[in-house]
Amino acid sequence: MLFYLVAIFVISVDQITKYLIRIHVDIGEFITVWGMRFTHYENSGMAGSHLQGYGRLFGVVALLFVVFVFYYRRTNKLQGILLNCSLGLFVGGAIGNGVDRLLFGQVTDFIIRSGGILNVADHAIELGVLFFLLHMVIGWLKNRKA
Repeated sequence: MLFYLVAIFVISVDQITKYLIRIHVDIGEFITVWGMRFTHYENSGMAGSHLQGYGRLFGVVALLFVVFVFYYRRTNKLQGILLNCSLGLFVGGAIGNGVDRLLFGQVTDFIIRSGGILNVADHAIELGVLFFLLHMVIGWLKNRKA
């Protein structure tokens, strides 16, 4: 259940924030909200704006990734709070960006950070990687003690 709650939360927050940016901020415009700077950028490529113009292809890849995670979860090999949170973050982020890619051919980015402009889905995926690595380290430490 945790997996689904995390994924639905990420998808919802991601899509709502992107919608608000699209309707309230012109492309290239900068705004400040609660001391944080945001801008509106449309990325038809992948992370770092590489491979521009392949947005829909990356949308299909995201869809295949989500199908893979759902399939693998059914094997019951993926268990544990950290792993379920991690996979929920991955799937929520992939669906959030995948929806944009399949509907619009590009992803709305707006969160300015050193190293680029991201969105909620991107941050969820990064946090998912952190949780996944933490899960792996804890598993390794448990096996080492045994």
